[in-house]
Amino acid sequence: MPTTTVDTLSIVTRNVSVAPLVLLSAADHYGRADKGARKRVVGVLLGQNDGKNVRVSNSFAVPFEEDEKNPAVWFLDHNYVESMNDMFKKVNAREKLIGWYHSGPKLRASDLEINELFKRYTPNPLLVIIDVQPKEVGVPTDAYFAVEEIKDDGTTTSKTFVHTPSVIEAEEAEEIGVEHLLRDIRDVAVGTLSTRITSQLQSLQGLHLRLRDIGTYLQKVIDKELPVNHAILGNLQDVFNLLPNLSNPTASTSTELQGMRESEGGGSGELARAMSVKTNDQLMAIYLSSLIRAITAFHDLIENKIQNRQQQEEKEGKKAEDEREREKEKEGKKSANGEANGVNGVSKEGGKEEEKEKKNGAKGKESGKKGS
Repeated sequence: MPTTTVDTLSIVTRNVSVAPLVLLSAADHYGRADKGARKRVVGVLLGQNDGKNVRVSNSFAVPFEEDEKNPAVWFLDHNYVESMNDMFKKVNAREKLIGWYHSGPKLRASDLEINELFKRYTPNPLLVIIDVQPKEVGVPTDAYFAVEEIKDDGTTTSKTFVHTPSVIEAEEAEEIGVEHLLRDIRDVAVGTLSTRITSQLQSLQGLHLRLRDIGTYLQKVIDKELPVNHAILGNLQDVFNLLPNLSNPTASTSTELQGMRESEGGGSGELARAMSVKTNDQLMAIYLSSLIRAITAFHDLIENKIQNRQQQEEKEGKKAEDEREREKEKEGKKSANGEANGVNGVSKEGGKEEEKEKKNGAKGKESGKKGS
């Protein structure tokens, strides 16, 4: 376990990436648990850890119980962990047990003891707190590594968790699956401009929450509620050094004039003006591209409607022609039947006259015989 500041910084600089499948599995685990109790759930993380990059690609749930009143009383079925780990090794040997997760949403007193249990399977287990019911905008994961904290007063070291940044990173197959799951949620009618503005707004809200947490931590350090951590202060100093200096006031020997200029808005220099101009140009290009895209979409819609109308008219014309041909066929059949009936009537009348003549001739012969 790392005990020096250098080792702590090496842990903090590690890149932890979590697959969306892990988030879905944790949310499903929490949803299938006892809904009435709403206790936190615990599971095992599988993936790869090469010392610099940590990739969490899979997970499975673990039976876990704890006493809400007494944090020291908890139960985790390590036999189940070992059996499931062996089965996952048979499926994919590259995925190894690298840590554990729970639904948090914050660290608890028993987390260090549970972390010691997982050292049976990996030397430095990773703890990921997955917020299954996020109330704030941002990444719903917090990654931690356990370290030995060296105190400035020379007292004995104590175990604590060090936060390391984490990201949600998906492979191509996972991106396709997530897009398939979100196909009914996403509004197709929303353009790219509104989507980009929404994502930027969410990013700024997440940044605001992080800055607020930093301010709360520094205030507690000033009030001596928390000890000074030089690693955190060093990271904050690096962050502040990376910030651009947007104010470039005109050189002036009088501080009063400088203060007046800054109050009047003269403190914004060429850099701020250049950034504003560039931002306005980018926004104008985005607006024009969105407008052109909307016009093109309307044009395609109108063309589609015209084509549909033409096809409908062609179908109706074909139907009318078919009906006309059917009517002509029916009339032709009726006329043919009438002519045939007329011919049959004439032939029947001629046959009757011949029979009458035969009968009359026979009667004349008979009367001639009688007269003789």
